[in-house]
Amino acid sequence: MSTTAPAADRDGLLRPDPHPGPSPRPRPRLEVLGDAFTRDGRPHQVVSGSVNYFRVRPELWRDRLLRLRAMGLNTVETYVAWNLHEPRRGEFDFDGPQDLAAFVRTAGDLGLDVIVRPGPFICAEWEAGGLPGWLLADPRLRLRRSEPRYLAAVDAWFDVLLPVLVPLQAGAGGPIVAIQVENEYGSYGNDTGYLEHLHRGLLRRGADCLLFTADGAGDNFQLGGRIPGVTATATFGSRPESALTVLRRHQPTGPLFVAEFWHGWFDHWGEPHHVRDAGEAAEVLDTLLGAGASVNIYMGHGGTNFGWYNGANHDGDRYQPTVTSYDYDAPVGEAGELTEKFHRFREVIGRHLGPSPHPLPPTLPRLAPQRVGTGAAASLLGSLDLLSTVHHRLEPEPMEALGQSLGLIHYRTRLRGPLDPAELTVDGLADRAQVFLDGRELGVLDRNRPAESLTVAVPPGGAVLDLLVENQGRINYGPLLADRKGITGGVRLDNQYQFDWEIRPLPLTDLTALSFGPETPAGPAFHRAVLTVDEPADGFLALPGWTKGMVWLNGFALGRYWDRGPQVTLYAPAPLWRPGRNSVVVLELHRAGEALELRDEPDLGAGDGSPVPQW
Repeated sequence: MSTTAPAADRDGLLRPDPHPGPSPRPRPRLEVLGDAFTRDGRPHQVVSGSVNYFRVRPELWRDRLLRLRAMGLNTVETYVAWNLHEPRRGEFDFDGPQDLAAFVRTAGDLGLDVIVRPGPFICAEWEAGGLPGWLLADPRLRLRRSEPRYLAAVDAWFDVLLPVLVPLQAGAGGPIVAIQVENEYGSYGNDTGYLEHLHRGLLRRGADCLLFTADGAGDNFQLGGRIPGVTATATFGSRPESALTVLRRHQPTGPLFVAEFWHGWFDHWGEPHHVRDAGEAAEVLDTLLGAGASVNIYMGHGGTNFGWYNGANHDGDRYQPTVTSYDYDAPVGEAGELTEKFHRFREVIGRHLGPSPHPLPPTLPRLAPQRVGTGAAASLLGSLDLLSTVHHRLEPEPMEALGQSLGLIHYRTRLRGPLDPAELTVDGLADRAQVFLDGRELGVLDRNRPAESLTVAVPPGGAVLDLLVENQGRINYGPLLADRKGITGGVRLDNQYQFDWEIRPLPLTDLTALSFGPETPAGPAFHRAVLTVDEPADGFLALPGWTKGMVWLNGFALGRYWDRGPQVTLYAPAPLWRPGRNSVVVLELHRAGEALELRDEPDLGAGDGSPVPQW
């Protein structure tokens, strides 16, 4: 376990400086006095911005923090993504992009206070709300409640996490001034015994800074998520006067703190891109600061759901996977852009806290546009034994039962024939299955169409049935968090279950075993292209004419694409590029396009001006 920050790289971008530990100089603590926060004994208004270290390449942490500081912020806030740090039970990772301590120290070095929100549940439109997929391997375990198996896993995680955070608290000379207990729990349940367990656990492990809860600005949310004696805060995007009234009703004394001011919103595949009027959002911020409230701007900088880590929602009727970009229409854009909202917010903050003394950071360079074809390909179905180890099971099992959390999973059986046309149905599909008979694609089944089936006719001698299932992101909000992936029920021909399966997990964390050739295979395939650049800089990859899949740049998983939109380009940050030749691998699940495009501007889709939720 390492907390050493990355060293500077040859491209010259600003980076965290390595330190052996927090500054020995004492830092003022954030405390409550009456209806106000104090810092160093003086009244203090927290003006913070959310930025998640796990959505930003570590080489760019300092750059993004400098931009937020220049907007006038005195604090930054980050969630902690449990599933990144403990991808397998008992195996912990705090190196490189997971070096939470280095991120916190970097913020402190820039004079920023830090608020940490360790969950264990974080929502955040992140895979499973940050909960590790391996929790779902035990069908008896129940999430986010006083259930012994779940509490044991959380306690073991906090036993590792808190020793990372405790030395970085203000009382020890570090920048952490507040830690949140759970996250918007009132939106999920009312097991206050569970919240008290977390609260006591934080105190017992050395948390001595301000502790607080955060819940929506509704009576039911506040009633379910508050802990007596712990500072309560609110999360909302609009109608600030009524929202603060709700908070004051449940907390008659104490500071008014908006733990999340939603000035923008996130996007789902197949739905419009959200853009909120900058002037209107700035008016709400002005109202909040004018009321004396402390505010955390969610998001200050959104970043990117790299790899397979996007979350998903479910509105009761439909499963809604979130796109790769987490730009969030934030004041600091996904690639560090200083947007109109940045300048409006900077002006508002300056009126209330005084003008920012920090200059505006320069615009980061962009790569020149180019278009290249793919020169080699490899069939996914033909590469199964290179990418995975087969598991033999009587019936299909979900990813979690085989120790897998992310990616794809492949199921294969041999159907008996001859068989007149029968209807193939998958029970408990999550989330999307491509179905093949003897290598020929029959169609796609989707969890949003659970009654749908495909017609299958089996020739004499039988046929091989393949199902390639994609985890499109575990649900991160609401009552359906136990979102097991793959196939949780069974596969039927009419009413007859099919048994005797080969199952191959495909997390696709290492593609080096692939054997590329000049032919373009039918069906799902990996396609390789080479992009040559003079010097690393930010770029945006587009795949016109392609359908759905995943992109890797020099072995790093950038994220998913889908022609449903709204997102068109994938952000490819400068630290991932190399001078000279760069390898781009695309896993296309359906129909490949003719070429890839490197662009110098992002395209996240047309904004529809949809307002953020009112609650």
